[in-house]
Amino acid sequence: MERPYILHMFTPGRQMSPFDINMAADAGYQIIVPYCDASLDSITGLTQDAIFSRGPKGVQRTGIFIGGRDALLAADMLERAKSAMVKPFVVSLMADPSGAYTTAAAMVACVEAALKRQGAAGLDGQRVVVLGGTGPVGRIAGVIAAQAGATVWLSSRNGIDVAEQAARETGARFGVTLHGISGGDRAAVRTSIGEADVLLACAAAGVQVVSAEDLGFAKDLKVAADVNAVPPEGIAGVGVMDDARPLAGTAALGIGALAIGNVKYQTQHRLLLQMREAEKAVRLGFAEAFATARAFLAESAAKQ
Repeated sequence: MERPYILHMFTPGRQMSPFDINMAADAGYQIIVPYCDASLDSITGLTQDAIFSRGPKGVQRTGIFIGGRDALLAADMLERAKSAMVKPFVVSLMADPSGAYTTAAAMVACVEAALKRQGAAGLDGQRVVVLGGTGPVGRIAGVIAAQAGATVWLSSRNGIDVAEQAARETGARFGVTLHGISGGDRAAVRTSIGEADVLLACAAAGVQVVSAEDLGFAKDLKVAADVNAVPPEGIAGVGVMDDARPLAGTAALGIGALAIGNVKYQTQHRLLLQMREAEKAVRLGFAEAFATARAFLAESAAKQ
């Protein structure tokens, strides 16, 4: 009898996301087990319990998924799980805390594609402001954009000190340079977007961070992307279905939450399939998510 596909899902939170459980089931995992309130120090023991009981053949049908809400902690847990394994007992690993890795990857990949439509080479040399930049999606979107060659500012409505701390911590953890900038009031927001080529709105759902009047200060804006699907829109005028649609009152293109969400869904599904189907163990984080989102968009464009 063939061994079942098992996915062990570790989260430091009190519960595992039902979204991720559904995605794992749709990717073909037959047994899906969440482990809640998992600490960084518990990852070694959990990982070794998961691998040593199945044998070298069984580990090919075993995966570990890391969730939670902390993008940096998830990266640390991924590293800890990897270091806990002993050949040939090596299983596939994936991290996607609160969907932050796949959402950020999809968002930045959509922006990159929109920039290329306008004749730019991509993100290299672009000035990117991440509104809501201290949250998990904002931090990882900033890292991905920086790795692609952009100059990135993380903005916080809690002021410059919070923004700079998030930029330092996140940049140091992932080896990139990020800058902090204040989004604490309307004047600060208008100053922060004044020279931006790209706006990434990653603030809380239902919070408008850039009004129509604010957009008038973004004279150099090329692309505005918003992951908020709850009214009002995070960036005024960017509809949830917009897919590189002209943004009224600007020369920019707008990308909405559901357009990004479709790419995010396809990216997470493909990564989970890759993990389940891999003959050799894989390790999947936000870099792999970005590559997958790029590939999906390229395939979609080729079909048009």
